[in-house]
Amino acid sequence: MTYVEENVNAAMKEKRSSRRSALLMGGAALAGLALSRTVKAQAATVTDADILNFALNLEFLEAQFYTIATTGMTLEQAGISTKGGDGTAGGEVTVKPGAKVAFTTPLLQQFAAEVTMDEQNHVKFLQTQLAASAVAQPPIDLMNSFNALAQAAGLGSTFDPFASEMNFLLGAFIFEDVGVTAYQGAAGLISSKTYLDKAIGIHNVEAYHAASIRTRIFQAGAAAQSASQAIAATRAKLDGTGTDDVGVGLNSGVATIVNNDANAMTYSRTTSQVLSIVYGGGPAGTGGAFYPKAMTGTIK
Repeated sequence: MTYVEENVNAAMKEKRSSRRSALLMGGAALAGLALSRTVKAQAATVTDADILNFALNLEFLEAQFYTIATTGMTLEQAGISTKGGDGTAGGEVTVKPGAKVAFTTPLLQQFAAEVTMDEQNHVKFLQTQLAASAVAQPPIDLMNSFNALAQAAGLGSTFDPFASEMNFLLGAFIFEDVGVTAYQGAAGLISSKTYLDKAIGIHNVEAYHAASIRTRIFQAGAAAQSASQAIAATRAKLDGTGTDDVGVGLNSGVATIVNNDANAMTYSRTTSQVLSIVYGGGPAGTGGAFYPKAMTGTIK
């Protein structure tokens, strides 16, 4: 029996009559977490390089998750540098020993391998564009962070995203939806049309990933759908809005493959809102959750 089957409680299995009701889930579980913050740039003006380095921090996280899930190796072990453009060494990755998903579904395994390559290429592309200005990978936690998220979402005390195919999908669901909204929010901050074009290109790929993952979660049934709803509600609470995120299969199992607003547009998150999620409510500039010592660069 998988983690999801064992730990999704009865309340999560109840039918939701609206998206809003689902977004209210998990409020009590978030008590004690800091739900808002003000991110202060260390420079008077946020540059395109600052925005791209913020994106690079997110891509390090995604690429590490998928590379470990599909190969059992970190990026460095797979031959992909996590050093900064100035030669600064990348931070360590905290993950359980022997972490790797034991895929049993060939199509899912092929999809995971494709996404892994995409995320690795995003890292390498941003490093190339930033050159000497590229930041080093910050320390990344892919173990304690998931446990904290599981507790906040009411899914239990622990969560191992590498334990099963379903757990892998739920772990990927966390990252991809956040990545889509992060790139959407960053687009308006980029001044260079060349960089903007590239950022939109990455955004579109992340959206493809997110939709594919949400489809697979929907196909997995009620337990997986309920878990996704709890995760989405937790993200919405952490970013301080409570209304900009929906899980999969709301409204009595009706598909919600696309996470969008009333105008059928992608939700947008500010850098502050993104940090609130990936830090798990930790202090601005100090970090927490997936980035226990904060991101590297100006925006952190």
